[in-house]
Amino acid sequence: MPAEAFISYSHRDEKALARLHKHLSMLKRDGILSTWHDKEITAGSNLDSAISTALEKCDVFIALVSPDYLASKYCYEREMERALERAGDGSMLLVPIILEPCDWQTSPLAKFKAVPKDGNPIALWTNENLAWLDVVSEVRNALSSSKAPDKKAATPLAATPSQLRVKIQRDFDVIDKSEFRDQAFETIRNFFKRSTDEVNTIELLKARFEEMSATAFTCTLVNRGKRNGESHITVHNSKGNRGEIIVVHSAHAESKNSYHGSYSVNADEYQMYLTGYMSTDHGNGRMSGQQVADYLWTDFLRRAGVELD
Repeated sequence: MPAEAFISYSHRDEKALARLHKHLSMLKRDGILSTWHDKEITAGSNLDSAISTALEKCDVFIALVSPDYLASKYCYEREMERALERAGDGSMLLVPIILEPCDWQTSPLAKFKAVPKDGNPIALWTNENLAWLDVVSEVRNALSSSKAPDKKAATPLAATPSQLRVKIQRDFDVIDKSEFRDQAFETIRNFFKRSTDEVNTIELLKARFEEMSATAFTCTLVNRGKRNGESHITVHNSKGNRGEIIVVHSAHAESKNSYHGSYSVNADEYQMYLTGYMSTDHGNGRMSGQQVADYLWTDFLRRAGVELD
């Protein structure tokens, strides 16, 4: 089941709300997140009751923070105060998205990690699409790290304090690991596809994403501001005996050729994870599909002479 997000915003920031919805589209399609805001309220409904109900059932509270948001009595004193209570008892994840420069750091929101990076307001980014991409990446990482509680799973433990977190041992068979690898590959592929679209909005950069098959994609980046500023990557979901995600630093490369890295699915008594074996210094830590996608994309940019600010 997707995590349910309550979006709190000032009606003066409706354009930002529309942009957020567009950038969250892949999280929705992937079945990771569903969203609710007051435009969902139908004619004739009791506004206060509908908002209160949505606030109590949501897993994630997303605040679109601006001077207008902080000045809104309803947003600040009704929606945000209840969100702070639920975030305080661990029953909800609270994510402040800083839209414009404002005095949010003297508000209770200062206790929470704000996005985009370092709480730098979206309005101050040279390319706002990159700011929104950072927002979505952080939300995806938070959800994949299970920071958003699963209230439905906790229901049978009604007598247990809500802040209790448990780890349950289990065995993972070959099908579990295969499905985990497939999901991780889809996460990586979708991330590269979305990020390529973002890069093509930036002057001097041009990128191309191509599907090679249902189990492979390739991507090329050209930095026109740098001599030999090119980067290539091909990623394969190897379903054979090796059962790995294969990475090659060239375009349209076959997985049978020499490769620059791979990720295999491993598990302990509690969870599955990816372990990387790279020719570059990447380490062999436990990674999620999103963490692998972030690393590969950052390395892909770096090899073309581009760094995320």
